Amino acid sequence: MPAAPPVVAHADPRLTACVVACRPLIYASGADTALDRPAHVRAASSIVRLGGVLAAIQDDANFIALIDPATWAVEPLSLPAGYGGKRQFDDTRGTKRFKLDLEACVVTPGPEGPRLVAFGSGSTPARERVIVVEGLPGDAPAIRVVDATVLYEHLRAATDFSGSELNIEGAAVVGPALRLFQRGNGAPSGGLSPVDATCDLDLAALLAFLDEPVRFQPPPPTRIVRYSLGAVAGCRLTFTDAAPCPAGLLYSAAAEDSPDAVRDGPVAGSAIGLIGDDGPPRYAVITTASRALFDGKVEGLALDPADPARLFLVVDRDDAATPSELCEVALGGPWFMG
Repeated sequence: MPAAPPVVAHADPRLTACVVACRPLIYASGADTALDRPAHVRAASSIVRLGGVLAAIQDDANFIALIDPATWAVEPLSLPAGYGGKRQFDDTRGTKRFKLDLEACVVTPGPEGPRLVAFGSGSTPARERVIVVEGLPGDAPAIRVVDATVLYEHLRAATDFSGSELNIEGAAVVGPALRLFQRGNGAPSGGLSPVDATCDLDLAALLAFLDEPVRFQPPPPTRIVRYSLGAVAGCRLTFTDAAPCPAGLLYSAAAEDSPDAVRDGPVAGSAIGLIGDDGPPRYAVITTASRALFDGKVEGLALDPADPARLFLVVDRDDAATPSELCEVALGGPWFMG
């Protein structure tokens, strides 16, 4: 059966998303050569609120950044070292192919309280890992690295969802399901085109698999929906993250001219959109206070629970020497109304 046509997102002129503040993410404790930790957050790729802090994962460094949204102070949590005992991976070192490429994270219930679950993109075999962190925020969190190859095999086989190149970039808990967001910035391959899409995984079954991957199988992807997200300056927007909001799910999307799902490209801009129950998705391109186009590649978003018109975004400049940024965004217009 042929895939259903994509759901088309529409730019809504009533909506605005304005960056009102940006700060580089610099660790308060600085660099640590013994841990192979730089002085700053590299390639922040998704962000969630966990208690009173924001937790940001990174796609090319094995650290989680814990950010105080009141003071903007940043502390690192070290993840297990990777290839060669290192925690930074890039083309300069010749180790980019070994990175976890963590691109999506959520907070889920756990036996000891909330837990952070971070997903590799799945764009290469090395990126088919899931990180589970329990005990955050706290002094001695428990960290597990789960080989989730069989899960990613299921996702890749569902070509309505994965398209030509699997690239998981966002995740959000939706009732009893975990919704994954596929970014369609890949290259055509094998008669398939890159697609932006979502699928649902049974959350309880997924958590059982992550807890005991030898005993349990991962759930299959269901409720696959494809999207056409619009464009900025002629460059197609593609999913980069998602988060629950009062009227459904907010998502971020970047207009990046990528040659494939592994390599970066020039960025024309980014957008915030809403997938709700009242019609097709609608979005606004992100601007600065002067109404100029914001040129950062937005990789993650988290809503302020005390103010639904306030967003926190993480921005990746695709330069290992340049700190990722945490940006505060004011939403204007009827975002959470029809």
